[in-house]
Amino acid sequence: MRTLRDIPALRETLGDARRRGDRVALVPTMGNLHEGHLALVAAARQRAEVVVATIFVNPLQFGPGEDLDAYPRTLAEDQARLEAAGCDLLFTPDTDTLYPRGLEAQTRIVVPEVTEGLCGASRPGHFDGVSTVVGMLFNLVQPDLACFGEKDYQQLAVIRRLVADLHLPIEILGVPIVRAEDGLALSSRNGYLSAEQRRIAPRLYVTLCKLRDTLESGGDTSASLEHGWADLKQAGFDPDYLELRAADLGPVIPSTREAILLAAARLGPTRLIDNLALTLPR
Repeated sequence: MRTLRDIPALRETLGDARRRGDRVALVPTMGNLHEGHLALVAAARQRAEVVVATIFVNPLQFGPGEDLDAYPRTLAEDQARLEAAGCDLLFTPDTDTLYPRGLEAQTRIVVPEVTEGLCGASRPGHFDGVSTVVGMLFNLVQPDLACFGEKDYQQLAVIRRLVADLHLPIEILGVPIVRAEDGLALSSRNGYLSAEQRRIAPRLYVTLCKLRDTLESGGDTSASLEHGWADLKQAGFDPDYLELRAADLGPVIPSTREAILLAAARLGPTRLIDNLALTLPR
């Protein structure tokens, strides 16, 4: 696996791949990799001759008081894991490479509507930062395919809208959530949890499963969500949101069948997110 840090070398290397007619897949990450990230690489490996991963802790998507400075940087370990997973190329630029004129002067990509509510409400500007850096990486790598995890469900919806609205010739593949044995969705931020918080954390998934079963059996949505919220509070969470949306993140209407439960909640300073698909009864 080659590791590149500058844009000209990236373009030259990928130019060689395209001249060979290779299909290129992109896996964007912020590093501190776990099995969820490696599942993205595996999905990319099955679908492309050249797999490109990126590691960039993007300051543009962190708001005031968020954990930019504390976010783990584990490049050596990440390189080893990517190489073992079959990644061909790692692009790991520094901030000045991607934002040479500084963050305030940076041109931004704003995706309307799908960024509203959920994480968009509690993290203002977050998705502008995500869509800007992903759009930049799409331009630099020009992949045929890009893989994103379904754990960040709203982010996946934002990227799909970005690609559709800008008519980019990129297939976006959503990769299912990878969970620990106790059901907790794998996340780099799980490492912030204390031992006691880690014991409690799987209750987020348990609550979603309980809600799914109730709603698929025809239970009242408002009452079920209220009970779910109370369950999270009782377990020790500070809930941010717990919502039922249509699968495209639009509102649930009487004809909606395919839906998604989405939740975000804090345990101490750590913010956890999760989601679970369900089919509503007719």
